[in-house]
Amino acid sequence: MAVGTKYEYMEHTADARFRAYGENLEEAFEHAAEAMFNVMIDTSDIPCKFCLPIEVEAHDLEMLLVEWLSELLYVFEVDCIVLSSFSVSSIKQKDEIYSLKATACGDKIDLNKHEFETEVKAVTYNNLCIEESEGNVMVQVTLDI
Repeated sequence: MAVGTKYEYMEHTADARFRAYGENLEEAFEHAAEAMFNVMIDTSDIPCKFCLPIEVEAHDLEMLLVEWLSELLYVFEVDCIVLSSFSVSSIKQKDEIYSLKATACGDKIDLNKHEFETEVKAVTYNNLCIEESEGNVMVQVTLDI
């Protein structure tokens, strides 16, 4: 991984797979969300007109990552908002539950100006992993497209 790399896409026969990086879990989860939405659409021109609070919980970090990305897909599909900016304020563990608090921002989908490349159907557990070392976190995600 090159210094400053947020994420990279990996070869996969039928699905989309990527690795996202960060100095901590929060940053790696932010970059994973960005990578997922950039599978569907170039988010660089999507303005932040709507910001939504996002909170999810799970029994481990891998499940938390899937819950996070799945919740963002839900917002996209149900609220018709294409998200382009993600800020994870905290990932905490209390007892045996992990929780994530974040804000996701974007714009209402307008098919006259938003050109989608790929449909993401779901976040999978296929080859899902989180690797933490001092000052560096890598998450690997496979999307069903």
